[in-house]
Amino acid sequence: MNIQQYMQNIGVEARKASRFMASADTNQKNIALNAIAAAILREKDTLLAANKLDLEAAKANGLEPAMLDRLTITEKSIANMAEGLNQIASLTDPIGEMSNFKYRPSGIQIGQMRVPLGVIGIIYEARPNVTVDAAGLCIKSGNAAILRGGSEAIHCNQALAKLVHEGLAAADLPTTAVQIVETTDRAAVGELITMKQYVDVIVPRGGKGLIERISNDARIPVIKHLDGNCHVYVDDDADFDKALRILENSKTQRLGTCNTTESLLIARSVAASMLPKLAAMLTSHGIEIRGCAETCALVSQATPATEEDYYTEYLAAIISCKVVSGLDEAIAHINEHSSQHTEAIVTENYTKSRRFLREVDSSSVMVNASTRFADGFEYGFGAEIGISTDKLHARGPVGLEGLTSLKYVVLGDGHVRA
Repeated sequence: MNIQQYMQNIGVEARKASRFMASADTNQKNIALNAIAAAILREKDTLLAANKLDLEAAKANGLEPAMLDRLTITEKSIANMAEGLNQIASLTDPIGEMSNFKYRPSGIQIGQMRVPLGVIGIIYEARPNVTVDAAGLCIKSGNAAILRGGSEAIHCNQALAKLVHEGLAAADLPTTAVQIVETTDRAAVGELITMKQYVDVIVPRGGKGLIERISNDARIPVIKHLDGNCHVYVDDDADFDKALRILENSKTQRLGTCNTTESLLIARSVAASMLPKLAAMLTSHGIEIRGCAETCALVSQATPATEEDYYTEYLAAIISCKVVSGLDEAIAHINEHSSQHTEAIVTENYTKSRRFLREVDSSSVMVNASTRFADGFEYGFGAEIGISTDKLHARGPVGLEGLTSLKYVVLGDGHVRA
């Protein structure tokens, strides 16, 4: 196979489809989304069988546990895929929305209109649900998508692609609006991230190595986050039961996700009373604790942390822990060590919570809630195409609006410039 020619052909078809999608009406797009959702539920057994093939190959190739977790789909996750598509269909269509109109002294009206970005290239590892989430969001936002999933999920991704194409056809939309790169040759990625005449934005989802490579080599704007070193800070004014519940969910619900908490900070004034109990909960879940000297003095099962530990996204049964003097040191530590993904404070103090929200420089900041909520589905976006820790042009979970842009529109009635 000539990879360059193959990818160029995909790019040409995607650009053609993007023009069609930009003019598609809301009803058409919603018909496609609901049809894909129905097909996914109908073909549940087919998808589980395809996923089983991928898992068997992945285990044989020694794929690490965090990646196996991301690769696995279940009846529940299949139902969530379908629900996410139905939720996207129920959302207001942002395309064509006009806002911010004002009259100028010349008599013209100036406003803004929301429009699609065009062609979105998504490069991802392991997670088959990304195929569905990305397709759904791109369809509703009037974009075309080129999806390049990892070789470890090839069977499931191809099975899902057939269902996406079935849904597009049911709505009389071009099936080339969502194309799956069928080759596992890595050269295809190199082509995709440099095809600036066909692709408008690249969204990488996967490990830090993948995202760093894409960010360094792409000639196209990239929406990304490198890693998820998320923090929970237990404040002097924290309610212990809330702290226990939030930390348990943030760290132990799933180890291999980017919104899983990797670092615990706790105020010195409550460390002696709370930390041993919090640590007992963590160790009951098999979590290894790497802590500062004060942590190790209070928690017998803790081992000394290195400075590198406080920067690390483990994606494993490990958490770093540090006792801090209070809110100021917690904020300073987070802003220094975090990956600007998601941070949470547990406190009953309104003033402190508002300071934390204002001063912590991350894409999602939470008060008395688990970091696991940093997710497009949980935020009501139906799904997310990824999470961005950049500040331009999207930040946090990227849903429909993150896949659009604004253009200026001017309304006149024969006006000419003096």
